[in-house]
Amino acid sequence: MRCPFCTNDSSQVKDSRPSEDGAAIRRRRQCEACGARFTTFERVQLRDLTVVKKDGKREPFEQAKLQAAIQHACRKRDISEGEIERLVNSIQRQLETQGDDVTAEAIGEAVMEGLKTLDSVAYIRFASVYRDFKEAGDFAEIAGSVDEDG
Repeated sequence: MRCPFCTNDSSQVKDSRPSEDGAAIRRRRQCEACGARFTTFERVQLRDLTVVKKDGKREPFEQAKLQAAIQHACRKRDISEGEIERLVNSIQRQLETQGDDVTAEAIGEAVMEGLKTLDSVAYIRFASVYRDFKEAGDFAEIAGSVDEDG
């Protein structure tokens, strides 16, 4: 593993432990050249996902984009980073089991389903962007569906 400080290619693992409810391994490493310590995470990746956009364009799936969208919807809510991380990992695993190509719509629906159980306000925030709300009635309609389900 390359050191992020001096870019030396040799580091030694000092500590390993499970992380993300066992879905990853957290490793503390020490660079053999400069002595700096840093953390890496090792996760199982079932396959490389390709996102198929509505216009047909294809791009590699980026977990960071998914996490940023969920964090934005959850901003100023009482939701821990751990809960967000578990949701992101759960959605990614779900998508990886569906095949190499996944539609942007499938990602959006998976996020909506996850947020609906996590936090109704975050769910409505995400839905307002994902479904491109145009007027107040759109909010009322989706808020009504949350009330009916919960």
